[in-house]
Amino acid sequence: MAEAQSIPKAFIWKRLHSLTGLFLTLYIIEHLLVNSQAALFIGEDGWGFVKGVNNIHDLPYLPFIELFLLGIPILIHMYWGIIYLRTSQQNYYNGNGSRPYFPDNPRNRAYTWQRITSWILLVGIIAHVIHMRFIEYPSTASLGDTKNYMIRLNRDPGLYSLAARMGFDIYDRERISEIKKEMQKPMEEEVLGKPAEDHHSEAIKKQKWNQEEKWLHTLELPLLKPDQVVAVTKSFGLAELLMVRDTFKKPIMLALYTILVLSACFHGFNGLWTFMISWGVTLTETSQRFMHKIATGLMILVAFLGLSAIWITYWINLKQ
Repeated sequence: MAEAQSIPKAFIWKRLHSLTGLFLTLYIIEHLLVNSQAALFIGEDGWGFVKGVNNIHDLPYLPFIELFLLGIPILIHMYWGIIYLRTSQQNYYNGNGSRPYFPDNPRNRAYTWQRITSWILLVGIIAHVIHMRFIEYPSTASLGDTKNYMIRLNRDPGLYSLAARMGFDIYDRERISEIKKEMQKPMEEEVLGKPAEDHHSEAIKKQKWNQEEKWLHTLELPLLKPDQVVAVTKSFGLAELLMVRDTFKKPIMLALYTILVLSACFHGFNGLWTFMISWGVTLTETSQRFMHKIATGLMILVAFLGLSAIWITYWINLKQ
C-alpha cells in the first residue's frame, strides 16, 4: 500500500496567507464603514463614528481581540507577503526582452499592481499604526469617578464652535498654566491643615489632591506648541473623532491616506477575486467574470467610504 503523502508546508502557508487576506479584507470593510460615519452624515457632527468607536472600545478583552484577531493575522499576511514580493516578478511594465512581457493581458496588470500595492501597504500600515495607535492615541486620566480622554490638536477657529456643540473642553498653554498655579497651593493648607481627629476626611482630600495632580500631569504631557491645544472629553470615540479631524486638516495627510486607502481597497478586493479561484469557489469562466464584477463593485463602494472619511470629515462636515 502506497504511503500517504503529506501536504507540502508551502501549500499550507499559501492557504493561510490567503485566509488572512480574506479576513483583513473583511476588516477593511468594517474599518472604513465606521470611519465614513465621521463624514457622510453631514449635520450630525460625526456622532455615528463616535458611537461606533465607543462600541468597539467597550468590547470585553479588547487588547486580546486586537492582538489575536487583528495583529497576528496582519503579521502572518505581511511575513508571507514579503516572501512573495522577493520571489515574484511583474510581467506587465518595462519589457526589454530580458524576461517575459505580456502587456495586453489585464490579469498581468492586476498581478503587477497587487505587488506594487503590497509595498505601499507594508510601509503605510506600519506608519498608520504608529501614528494613530501610539503617537496620537488619546491619553487618559481620572478626575473623581470620571475617566477623561485627552488629545493634542492643532488650533483652528472651528474647533471652539465644535466644542460648544459636542461638549468637550479645550485647554491651551495659558489655561493649563492657570490651573497649575491654583493647584500648587501648599499641600498643608489644602490637605494636612485639618484637625487631627478628622483623619478620614484628611485621607480623602489627600487622595483627591493626588488625583488632581496626576490629571494635570497627564494634561501637561503633550509638548504644546503655541498653535496647539489639548481637548478633554469623557468619550473615547469623541477623542478619536477629534484626532481624525485634526489629521485630515493637513494636505500631506490627505494625500498619504488617499494612497493608502486606494491601495488597500485594490489589494483587498483583487485578492478576494483570486481567493475565490484558489479555494475552488469560482472555477468556470462565467463565475469568474461574475465574481470580478462583484469584487470591483465592492472595491469602488468601500473606496468611496474611505475617501469620504479623508476628504469630508474636516473640510465639509466638521470644519465649523
